Amino acid sequence: MSALFEKILLKEDESFFIGIFQDNLEKSAWHYHNNFEISFITEGSGKRIVADSIEEFQPGDLVFLGRNLPHVWIADKETRTPSNRTLEMVFLQFTSNILSQQLLVLPEFGNVKRALEFSERGIQIVDQTLNEVSEIMLQLPYLKSFERMLHFFRMMDIIGKSDSNISLASEDYIKKRFKTGNKRIATIHEYLMKNYREEVNLSELAQLVNMAEGSLCRFFRENMGLTLFEYLNRIKTDFACKLLMDPDLSIMEVCFDSGFNNLSHFNKQFRKMAGMSPSEFRKQFNLL
Repeated sequence: MSALFEKILLKEDESFFIGIFQDNLEKSAWHYHNNFEISFITEGSGKRIVADSIEEFQPGDLVFLGRNLPHVWIADKETRTPSNRTLEMVFLQFTSNILSQQLLVLPEFGNVKRALEFSERGIQIVDQTLNEVSEIMLQLPYLKSFERMLHFFRMMDIIGKSDSNISLASEDYIKKRFKTGNKRIATIHEYLMKNYREEVNLSELAQLVNMAEGSLCRFFRENMGLTLFEYLNRIKTDFACKLLMDPDLSIMEVCFDSGFNNLSHFNKQFRKMAGMSPSEFRKQFNLL
């Protein structure tokens, strides 16, 4: 199956982005985006983290994620596929523009609307629905634009009418997740989510929101109740909590994978944000 996917070129048009994600461990990053995403694992195994859901994945794993749901696939380090990659997936991303409200109010699109509602928490697609949807997913890169659109609607209809879909993010997470009506705060949040593993460039961020660096820092603290870098450490710590659920990862590995550059600073910030040390956090779940 892998050789087949290596031959597929990424295809982009006005409504879809269909591609293949091939990963070495270093490239995995906790992230989110403003697109809907359907992802089908073709190679690799490990842990899939979606919001506050942490589960094992393997080839054949199929999920549908709504907009702005943080997620990452962490491949097993010791597992190598025939192609020597740790992870490969076929994915489809689309925006809300493809499914206008005028379409969604039509009775024929009732299941499509239901599928979008399912995606808000993210779903794992299983059983017969998995077979039907994955078959369409594997055809999409080869289809011409209009035919691809028809297959997409059919796929969404199948997802929406299924009773076997498994919700991923908890209802509590959805209630508490980051929301803001302030475009500048949203831009800052998105920048930090995308760059938390790198050295944050304050000058670049200030240019993104058309503010001086000093004004940016004051603006953020006044609106969020904590400094920009305290908020950044919260994002890192949030991801570290999820990584610590994996007993195969050492605390040192969690430290660097979540964007901290030394263990002492990681322990200090984790205790500050979580109220306990990383090892104490693990003890709660009998992972030591």
